[in-house]
Amino acid sequence: MRVIRSIALNVFKESVRDKVLYNLVFFAVMLIAVSYLLGELTAGQDVKIIKDLGLAAMSVFGLFIAVFIGIGLVSKEVERRSIYSLLAKPISRQQFIVGKYLGLVLTLLVNVTVMTIAYYAVLGIMAWTAGSWMRPEWEAPALDPALLKAVAMIFLQLMIVTAVALLFSTFSSPMLAAALTFGLYIVGHFNTDLRQFQTVVRSRAVVYLARAVYYVLPNLAPFDLKAAVVHAQHVPGGLMVLNTVYALLYITALMVAATLIFLRRDFK
Repeated sequence: MRVIRSIALNVFKESVRDKVLYNLVFFAVMLIAVSYLLGELTAGQDVKIIKDLGLAAMSVFGLFIAVFIGIGLVSKEVERRSIYSLLAKPISRQQFIVGKYLGLVLTLLVNVTVMTIAYYAVLGIMAWTAGSWMRPEWEAPALDPALLKAVAMIFLQLMIVTAVALLFSTFSSPMLAAALTFGLYIVGHFNTDLRQFQTVVRSRAVVYLARAVYYVLPNLAPFDLKAAVVHAQHVPGGLMVLNTVYALLYITALMVAATLIFLRRDFK
């Protein structure tokens, strides 16, 4: 466990020193701030626009952080040839993979936290400057705690994307890993359609294949709670629990697959 913690902290420190990471977080915070200015242009819908754009900024920029750092977790070590010195130490390949993943998850957690603080700061300014005549028109308070549910699901979604990026980085080039990860992210939001494939085709073989693909590919649609919380819709606690369990199980499967592939690689 100490070895995994050391690897994770090293990944976190390297990520913090990465200027690309700072740029992504800066643009995300700026977009959240700009959403306040856009909200001022639409009377009565300002809070909804700020909430929606802020959550979208967290999701999009978090995705870029997860992909562009995740795809280099293994490939950078191979390109620098530092993988040889690392594996020569009393570090197993399983510890290497798990440590790398946890390090990036820690990086994501810190960045999502920073963006969430900026998000609520903008909403706080909105609530402070809004007139008393405007607040009754809001479906939910500006500083609605329910927004944290959407933030939590965004973070779980990014954890899955990070595991996918790490899996692809164990056997492919960074460019291919990025393309595959972005592709799975997009497909994951429309994966539910595969479950209803029998309404489109009559071939049972195709239907069974579609269902198999449905269970293999990540199902990211249930993690998108942005519209629900922005419009003050109730989000059941059971859904949150199911999404969390699904994310942890899927991440575990991806980590096992990444470890098995990495174990079979020959660096000699």
